[in-house]
Amino acid sequence: MLTAIIAASIAHAAGNAKEGMVTRQDLEIVDCLLPGQVRSLGHTTYLTARRPTRTTASDCRIRGGEYTAYDRADYKSALRVWMDMANGGDPDAMINVGEIYERGLGGEPNYAAAIIWYQKVIDAKINEQSKSRALFNLGTLYEQGQGVEKDQLKALNLYRRAWGVPEDNIMYTSAKDREVGQIREQLESTITESNKEIADLKDQVKELQKKSSGAAVTMQRLLEKLETERTANQQKLDAMPKLVALTRTPNVEATVTEPPPNNSGIKARGADFGRYFALIIGNQNYDVLENLSTPHHDAEQVRKVLAEKYGFSVQVIEDGNDVAILKALNDLNKVLGPNDNLLIYYAGHGYRLKSDKLENGYWLPRNAEKPPNDTFWVPNEQITSHIGRVQAKRVLVVADSCYAGLLSTDPSLFFLDKPTEVSPDYITFKLPKRSRLLIASGGDNPVLDAGGGANSVFARAFLDVLQKNNGIMTAPALFSLVQGRVKEEAVRSHFTEQPEFKSIKGAGHEVGDFFFVPVVHAKS
Repeated sequence: MLTAIIAASIAHAAGNAKEGMVTRQDLEIVDCLLPGQVRSLGHTTYLTARRPTRTTASDCRIRGGEYTAYDRADYKSALRVWMDMANGGDPDAMINVGEIYERGLGGEPNYAAAIIWYQKVIDAKINEQSKSRALFNLGTLYEQGQGVEKDQLKALNLYRRAWGVPEDNIMYTSAKDREVGQIREQLESTITESNKEIADLKDQVKELQKKSSGAAVTMQRLLEKLETERTANQQKLDAMPKLVALTRTPNVEATVTEPPPNNSGIKARGADFGRYFALIIGNQNYDVLENLSTPHHDAEQVRKVLAEKYGFSVQVIEDGNDVAILKALNDLNKVLGPNDNLLIYYAGHGYRLKSDKLENGYWLPRNAEKPPNDTFWVPNEQITSHIGRVQAKRVLVVADSCYAGLLSTDPSLFFLDKPTEVSPDYITFKLPKRSRLLIASGGDNPVLDAGGGANSVFARAFLDVLQKNNGIMTAPALFSLVQGRVKEEAVRSHFTEQPEFKSIKGAGHEVGDFFFVPVVHAKS
């Protein structure tokens, strides 16, 4: 079904958009204000308030909605769409307003305003599940020190609440103890250094005072400042929570499942992992830009391992233009359900544009022109918006190119002392949560197109890890194994390539994960 739908979209948009065909503007996600609905109550007929939603410009027009054409320079139009419902207490609208302020569309991010809106949702009298996204977003701000003082422990506790994990859960207490241990070590080291500096300064002050030197006053002030900082650090150290002795939870080392008929859903270890779909984009031959050497082969090899070993329904797009890529992303809405899994693999050129206030990342389609002409480029913000719309519970983007933007370190790594291992408790807590995750081949830096034989260095590592895996593997585990191989190969090639693992903010991430579950054919 996925193949048929996306194949039709490619045939429909194989070249640049033409008159009478779908256009780029039709497929871009907008903040749409739908008209009110006419309802009857007894003998009274009334019109409900207008309803905001995020959808394509084409769908907004069809449904009689109102929107402002996509404009990164003006976030006020997006705020106007959501503000009435946010002020009325709708949690999704409130979170959307917070994310608009955090992104700072067209200007500087307003973290203080974002925090206010996230906190409103957290303080509201609604169920914890409805607060998950706000808790996660606020946690990332504390983790990175954006708009608030950096506080790893507070971030960890917010992630715990977003995840729905009790305070006495072994995964949380273990993660907290690791973080406490690191902070203790840093504070103790800082206090030790301060003690040495203070002792040296005291000796210098005494000598200067004997000589009646005016410099003694300056040195005394510096000494008092250091002593104040040492006292503050000692108070932080004394206030640190005590460590707890823990017992490890058994790891899920392997699983065996029957191949799902027609991708009806994978069940293993008593858990329903849902159906698996993949959209693979391999852009190798460009109209204007320099051609690449490996994306077609990478795409075919990724298709093969996902379909044959993991039971994915897969569609591959080769050398897609901007319309074909956006339409394929949009058409996923016709296929994916609320317990499904989606993997998007992109191999091709990527780029970043920087201005005084903005820094935008892009995937470059076949018809992309040379920088700085970005007319046909596909911005990360549009990719993120399309990912946010799909119903799939779990989404993983694997990008063998630059994919920069509003991303944050994924908190899953907080909860895993050994990322390559997974416990039944981990699956129990993670599986019900939405995930929107990214594994990027090289962060914001150039990456090696060759070096992995017929594959790129990153693709070769990605394929090898998936092929060798025989158990339930998480996204952090996949990243950990791939990262090590890529860094080693890059060093041998005298090149720096540092893969990154991120959560995609603004796409509805709720501290979930992505699970790879091998399927084996029943023996005859």
